[in-house]
Amino acid sequence: MPNRIHILNTTIDNYSMSHTLDIIDQSISNNKSLHHVVVNAGKIVAMQEDAQLMQSVNKADLINADGQAVVWASKVLGDPLKERVAGIDLMSNLVDLAHKKEYKIFFLGAKEEIVKKVVQKYSHQYSNNIIAGYRNGYFSTEDEKNIAQQIADSGAQILFVAISSPTKENFLYNHRKTLAKVSFVMGVGGSFDVVSGLVKRAPLWMQNTGLEWLYRLLQEPQRMWKRYLVGNTKFILLVFKEWLKIKLR
Repeated sequence: MPNRIHILNTTIDNYSMSHTLDIIDQSISNNKSLHHVVVNAGKIVAMQEDAQLMQSVNKADLINADGQAVVWASKVLGDPLKERVAGIDLMSNLVDLAHKKEYKIFFLGAKEEIVKKVVQKYSHQYSNNIIAGYRNGYFSTEDEKNIAQQIADSGAQILFVAISSPTKENFLYNHRKTLAKVSFVMGVGGSFDVVSGLVKRAPLWMQNTGLEWLYRLLQEPQRMWKRYLVGNTKFILLVFKEWLKIKLR
């Protein structure tokens, strides 16, 4: 695919937010199946040691850089990305698009009370017409096949999956044939928590300067310290090692 870059064993599409939205809209309009993922520093680190996750990500049809750190790394490694395409911003834009184009959305993930709040918020903000269905993200591996079929039969053109990595990537990849009836599928991580009001998003200046992770860490230090402090350190080391390889060629 044109405009793709490759850094740290990861494929990323070098598209802006507007271009990404155009590609998705065209895919839905033409009833084509498009599997989307986003990558951030933590996910790229995890991919180095998780072959299944690496396959699930790199085999996706559309891959955006969700983290500002990934944009920074692309510049350091000489293959700069145009911009960050944050998953939560893309999701918000797609809900608005669904309202305008009369697309239906299925919401999968988070706790029952959280996903209900998300559906209620969007139903109030837009209308019930955009809702194809919803389900919480707590289920066993044995239930996955039936859940994928439920989503496929819901009439949804868009699927948002708010489940942690690597579970959501592997779920979407493993059930891609069943979910092919849904034109656009996307993992959205903790976006439901933000939309529901459970978690506050960082101020815009922190998002733009790559400090969104710090704001998240300050909100839940006991839960997030290892993910961000250890994960970010590993990511910086990976970038430095790759930079050295490039310089020594």
